[in-house]
Amino acid sequence: MNDRTDTNAQAFEGVQPLRAQRPVRRRRFRPVPLRIILPNLVTLLALCMGLTAIRFAIEEQFPTAVLAIIAAAILDGLDGRIARALKGTSRFGAELDSLADFVDFGVAPALILYLWSLHEIKSLGWFAALIFATAAALRLARFNVMIDDPDRPAWTAKFFVGMPAPAGACLALLPLYLNLSELRVPAGHALAPWHIAYMLFLAFLMASRIPHFSGKTIGRIPREYVVFVLFGFAAAILLLATYPMEMLAALCIIYLAMIPFAVRSHNRLLAADEAAPSPPAPAS
Repeated sequence: MNDRTDTNAQAFEGVQPLRAQRPVRRRRFRPVPLRIILPNLVTLLALCMGLTAIRFAIEEQFPTAVLAIIAAAILDGLDGRIARALKGTSRFGAELDSLADFVDFGVAPALILYLWSLHEIKSLGWFAALIFATAAALRLARFNVMIDDPDRPAWTAKFFVGMPAPAGACLALLPLYLNLSELRVPAGHALAPWHIAYMLFLAFLMASRIPHFSGKTIGRIPREYVVFVLFGFAAAILLLATYPMEMLAALCIIYLAMIPFAVRSHNRLLAADEAAPSPPAPAS
């Protein structure tokens, strides 16, 4: 018995090193194609622009801070289009875009306006900045949830539910545009309550379900209007380069004036959709 036991133990001990010598299989990561990386790089660049806007606001360089927010909004509009054009959309990119939008269009505009005017009424001004940033976060969270809804009618793609965060950020800076423009609208303790009320109004528009035109479903332009569209686009770019603050203020006013038309168009399409006969149920 002892000899057998010793023999088995020696055999078992001889097997142990063989098992230990087996190579460990390392986990191999799949390479990520460039068409997925490129849109995320644009999103990160937009995030850097938003953070840079906060820096310039702290240094009281408000014209540069405004331009940084506008650049972030332009980059935010490009990253999604680049991802769809390259077929590089991903869940990671969508989550990164939402986080960047919260900083660029929720935190940055609130801090810029607080450092510029809202600090004149400290507690109430900071409260308005918090409400604006919170409304932007709620708007972005609702947008992410509605993307995954497969039962949405096709016509709803023409509208945003609530004011988009980039539009809310650009509109929130309207008092600053007017102050930096040739109009030289003053800013101070007397006008701070109006700025607070305006900021709270925009926060309500972002958190509400009031429809806004999306502009994503604009189709092809008729051939006879191409020249006029190109001329208008070129004129707008030249005016924006020559009178940036005046043009930004005018675009904000035009956007606000279009909200009632968006509500009326949305209600008309909703009524037509509800009046349409429902499809027949499948046979059992």
